[in-house]
Amino acid sequence: MQIVNCNANDIDEIFSFYSNASALQKLLNKVVWPVFNRFLVETELAENRQFKLLIDGKTACIWAITFDDPEIWGEKNNDPSVYIHRIATHADFRGKNLVKEIVKWSIDFAKANQKLFVRLDTIGGNQKLIEHYQKCGFNYLGLTKMETFENLPAHYHHATVSLFEIPVQY
Repeated sequence: MQIVNCNANDIDEIFSFYSNASALQKLLNKVVWPVFNRFLVETELAENRQFKLLIDGKTACIWAITFDDPEIWGEKNNDPSVYIHRIATHADFRGKNLVKEIVKWSIDFAKANQKLFVRLDTIGGNQKLIEHYQKCGFNYLGLTKMETFENLPAHYHHATVSLFEIPVQY
């Protein structure tokens, strides 16, 4: 198992992961990711904020990070944090607890970048997903209604989000 930065050559694979994740969300009758802006992903790639977990050389999952997420996190955005977004897992690797691997990596990444928290959010009150993130080490902070969302993808508009965090221990 290896975690590496994605690069510009990975962009089609990233969008394939997003498309497959959206199809699964639709099948499960969950909030469906919109088609993400290509420029957003290109920017994340250029800034080394897109990652992939490889198993035997095959991409098992992808995700993006940011160090700033004020529209979702409000005043808590002032805390130095790593924010994880858009975890998408290849169908061949679902159910293998890869989020736990992302959590281990993200805590080390946060420490290396002098951050105090690892955070993520998900749309709505999906109890199964809330429990999954808790089993992966996140503290569930509850639901919050999005009030500012102009700079966020469409699925955040007027949404209620579940917030999660892990305090980084030094």
